[in-house]
Amino acid sequence: MSKVITPKEKDYSQWYNDLVIKAGLADYSAVRGCMVIKPYGYAIWERMQAQLDSMFKATGHSNAYFPLLIPKSFFTKEASHVEGFAKECAVVTHYRLKNSDKGIVVDEDAKLDEELIIRPTSETIIWNTYKGWIQSYRDLPLLINQWANVVRWEMRTRLFLRTAEFLWQEGHTAHATKEEALEETLKILDIYSDFAEKWMCMPVIKGTKTENERFAGALETYCIEALMQDGKALQAGTSHFLGQNFAKAFDVTFLTKEGTSEHVWASSWGVSTRLMGALVMAHSDNEGLIIPPLLAPIQVVIVPIYREESQLTKINEVVEGIKRELESKGIRVKYDNDDKHSPGWKFAEYELKGVPVRLGIGPKDLENGTIEVARRDTRQKQFMPIGQAVEHVKNLLDEIQQNLYKTAHTFRDTNTFTANTYTEFKEILDKKSGFVYAHWDGTKETEEKIKEDTKATIRCIPLNQKPEEGKCIFSGKPSKQRVIFAKAY
Repeated sequence: MSKVITPKEKDYSQWYNDLVIKAGLADYSAVRGCMVIKPYGYAIWERMQAQLDSMFKATGHSNAYFPLLIPKSFFTKEASHVEGFAKECAVVTHYRLKNSDKGIVVDEDAKLDEELIIRPTSETIIWNTYKGWIQSYRDLPLLINQWANVVRWEMRTRLFLRTAEFLWQEGHTAHATKEEALEETLKILDIYSDFAEKWMCMPVIKGTKTENERFAGALETYCIEALMQDGKALQAGTSHFLGQNFAKAFDVTFLTKEGTSEHVWASSWGVSTRLMGALVMAHSDNEGLIIPPLLAPIQVVIVPIYREESQLTKINEVVEGIKRELESKGIRVKYDNDDKHSPGWKFAEYELKGVPVRLGIGPKDLENGTIEVARRDTRQKQFMPIGQAVEHVKNLLDEIQQNLYKTAHTFRDTNTFTANTYTEFKEILDKKSGFVYAHWDGTKETEEKIKEDTKATIRCIPLNQKPEEGKCIFSGKPSKQRVIFAKAY
């Protein structure tokens, strides 16, 4: 397979697809709209999963697992929830196949008494379960997370960004008071923000969604929004304050300390393998992936450069010590002395896969006591004494992590604009794209008309933004603060 990648300046969409496929992150599957996550892509997802899981557990959450199949009747109990997901649901109607003269067919005699929905999200099945788990204030708070797959029947799909089936985590918590549930919702938002910025090197803006964009069944949806290199926004995580909606729908009550019966308060929250797409688009270039060291399955690759087996033997002896010392410092290292490919092929391959640091060593290096160090983010190379390499690489990984965040932050700042008129707003979107701060009158009608006219949506109403009196760019009606518009994935 050709490893040539379409330049992103020529066709950003094709560049993304080329990169995901050719870097070995994922592949198309025989099932329309679904993907196969390949080992290298899954290794990155495992790094994300492990870090997020530790952050959840550090704040008191426990993992559990709930059924993939949900009775259809559960969805009818929360009206806005079923309305929000009705068009995306896959439905199981029968439980058996049989042979016929036409081949394998559905056995019409094996029709389910009640259809089952393949989970698009798990609020309904979980709150039906919580009814049996929660009786008194002593059972609260209940802080549960699950790692699972979900199905949302998407018509237009794209690897990692939008697929019919995807992997995610979904947290579902129950609390005695509104204040506790809100505190939980914002705590998780902070976890998502910290993970995106410190681990993914991806600056995000925290905010609330408009009523139009709110999660079905939530009173408030909080989100983190990131800007990709093509100037489009990507919603990287959401945390929802559910109020008592699901508790009332499934009659989940608890006995208070005072002896009264009340419905519990709730939150739900999640991030998905969409973060893999964000990771690709936030940092990568025309040569391949660029992966932040903290998430890289391989942080350092060592490639021997030789022509004769005797040379490789000597290189192996030196590299063994370097590799052992790097690993002792907790660095993930691969020594690729496989003879199936040339050093040049390996250099290109590991550049494509975004390995943060590459070390090259050959016979002349052994003579000189030096080693070549190449960093993926800037593609800079330098030679240094072998004895200094390990400490240098350790520091270099930290430097790359910081540089990737700084570069992404600078890009976002450069592509963030302010519009005071609708004409100015459309000119920015036509010529530059990016985040646009503008006044909005707070109505669904205006929001929908702007989207229809420009394809830009309100990504969020930023948190901690100072009030600013103004006029809506579209309607001219009064506005108390600016919101963030952008074209988005």
